[in-house]
Amino acid sequence: MALKCGIVGLPNVGKSTLFNCLSSAKAQAANFPFCTIEPNLGVITVPDERLNKLAEIVHPGRIVPATCEIVDIAGLVKGASKGEGLGNKFLGNIRECDAIIHVIRCFDNDNIVRESGAPVDPLEDKSIIDTELQLKDLETIESQLAKQQKIAASGNKDAKVLVSVLEAYKAVLEQGKNARSVTFESKEEQQAAHDLFLLTTKPVLYVANVDENSAKNGNQYSQLVEKIAAEEGAEALVIAAKTEEDIAGLETYEDKQMFLEELGLEQSGVNRLIQKAYSLLNLQTFITAGEMEVKAWTFHKGWKAPQCAGVIHSDFEKGFIRAEVIKYEDYIQYGSESAVREAGKLGIEGKEYIVQDGDIMHFRFNV
Repeated sequence: MALKCGIVGLPNVGKSTLFNCLSSAKAQAANFPFCTIEPNLGVITVPDERLNKLAEIVHPGRIVPATCEIVDIAGLVKGASKGEGLGNKFLGNIRECDAIIHVIRCFDNDNIVRESGAPVDPLEDKSIIDTELQLKDLETIESQLAKQQKIAASGNKDAKVLVSVLEAYKAVLEQGKNARSVTFESKEEQQAAHDLFLLTTKPVLYVANVDENSAKNGNQYSQLVEKIAAEEGAEALVIAAKTEEDIAGLETYEDKQMFLEELGLEQSGVNRLIQKAYSLLNLQTFITAGEMEVKAWTFHKGWKAPQCAGVIHSDFEKGFIRAEVIKYEDYIQYGSESAVREAGKLGIEGKEYIVQDGDIMHFRFNV
């Protein structure tokens, strides 16, 4: 299950620095891999210490973490929705992403001039990006609305549903709000809304890029970003991208941890960002553990055992019989699968079992 996040922001806010730090994520996560598909696209592992702990017990041939794709989308500029700069191409790149990581400048630096030459203003920067995405969404909606209204007038039920969705989105976008602020009750409306692939319906993580001194507690700029994110019901994260770049440049895991401790941080901002991006879409992890590998599998929160079995192979879902489930904490406490069984802590679950994050699963099936 691929997760793809696009990094957006104005020019010179620290997007590329942050992406380069993510490119060094293999160093942050010890033996976890990173590979570059093309210059602005990286496949990055989701940090999960549980895999390392299980590997110490199981001694597998390899560890396979969950992954997500990060796309560095070139700096958007005012007028991007009308094709300014590389607008149309990169707005298209955003459309292909599942979630948006919106980097906002929250630091003073006389050597890095804001595009307008004006003082640092994170809320204005955010507004510029929002406006460009909203204008592009309005363009998408208006291109469909008149056509669908004609079809709906002939009595087509699907078109009537789509028209109501388009009109609801149009109303909020014209008020300068993001489409994600609209919710729909019926499954038909939800499906129609999903199929529009609007830019501002995508979940967003606001990243307040601060200076090193503000890495732990943020500053007056990042507080503004956190406040407006909370008002939107969105996530916000404070990161010092330049400092993260320094951390990524250190050779050993121990050196990185020492640097983090000096800053008063428990883990790197890059790791926190990847974890936040992963949870942004209500994704969780179940684990399979054996001599061959300890592997993380991605599933949507709330999925039942057969759906999760299908993540491994469609035959597992079709022929699902039962799932043998060990809670991560029990595996660590008892030290082996056989000890868990002897302690009566191995659960036998059927088709209605809702899989929990960190469950260690073994599926029984017959096709």
